[in-house]
Amino acid sequence: MVATTHSPALMTAFKLGSLPLKNRVVMAPLTRSRAGEERMANELMAEYYTQRASSGLVISEATVVSEQGIGWIHSPGIYTEEQANAWKQVTESVHAKGGHMFLQLWHCGRASHSSFHNGERPVSASDIKIEGDEIHTPDGKQPYETPRPLETEEIPMVVEDYRQAAERAKAAGFDGVEIHSANGYLIDQFLQSKTNHRSDRYGGSLENRFRFLKEITEAVLTVWSPERVGVRLSPNGAFNDMGSPDYRETFLYAAEQLNPFKLAYLHIMDGLGFGFHELGEPMTLPEFRKVFDQALIGNCGYNQETAEEAIAKEHADLIAFGRPYISNPDLVERFANGWELNPESDMSTWYSFGSEGYIDFPTYEETQAEES
Repeated sequence: MVATTHSPALMTAFKLGSLPLKNRVVMAPLTRSRAGEERMANELMAEYYTQRASSGLVISEATVVSEQGIGWIHSPGIYTEEQANAWKQVTESVHAKGGHMFLQLWHCGRASHSSFHNGERPVSASDIKIEGDEIHTPDGKQPYETPRPLETEEIPMVVEDYRQAAERAKAAGFDGVEIHSANGYLIDQFLQSKTNHRSDRYGGSLENRFRFLKEITEAVLTVWSPERVGVRLSPNGAFNDMGSPDYRETFLYAAEQLNPFKLAYLHIMDGLGFGFHELGEPMTLPEFRKVFDQALIGNCGYNQETAEEAIAKEHADLIAFGRPYISNPDLVERFANGWELNPESDMSTWYSFGSEGYIDFPTYEETQAEES
């Protein structure tokens, strides 16, 4: 626990299940494209996460659970033993600095392209493509394609991919896993009525649309105890062409149904930084607090002041920071001491493949030492 008069709420310790967090700052999952064509964690990634290990909890970048789940250039995987072993250098280094780290489990679904899959179409809940944008592929930017709906009998195999990925995450030394059910990726595609037009037991009613996330959660819980599993939701987001008219009903139902599992947390993208679908009033953390009894993580667009306010009002227990963490490896120390932040980084380097814009940002103390 860091003693400070600048950030009393953010700097207080928090017990996440049995995991003692030294502060309430979470490093949000940030896709950074440094894992190479083999999608293997590496020394560069280990240094990046270790630089940021002073956060109460580090959540890894989205990590694909299968080859079918791929949809982003040079993002890491957790679908082979070699990939699991490669992640050990990251978790061991973060732990050596006193940090805790969860792995985010990811399947892109329709937010992918056939060039990632030997010419085969990406899969989704239904054959509804992403409109109004293009995807970066190994062959350059291309329009999104109409996905192939997963057959009912294929779905248990996808669920099993998540279970095996959870096993590998444990073998790799992670402290827990986060199920990525946000931002228009596969689980979100099943959950939302905009993208799920199925007529089988995975479509139609709220219960049916929630079934895919429920089965994945149950599978992951055969590997991890509930207090080491989180779920991420994005009720307000328009990213990846999402947003359903029944969004409030859908996401409150999902949170209510997840509550009995006694998970570590719900990670709610309550901010509007990923675009707002504008189908009604934005959903807020207090709405989720009414139906979910465990920890809530707020995310998207928070600064130090608004994070303090959310925690002080007990709307959130933890706050995840994304963009500020890119250029401020010592974000916790800056918050604790009232030090100014580095300027936001150049977006052109966010998804480049090397050290530039990744591990080369100075801490506040390093900057002061250079100037003195």
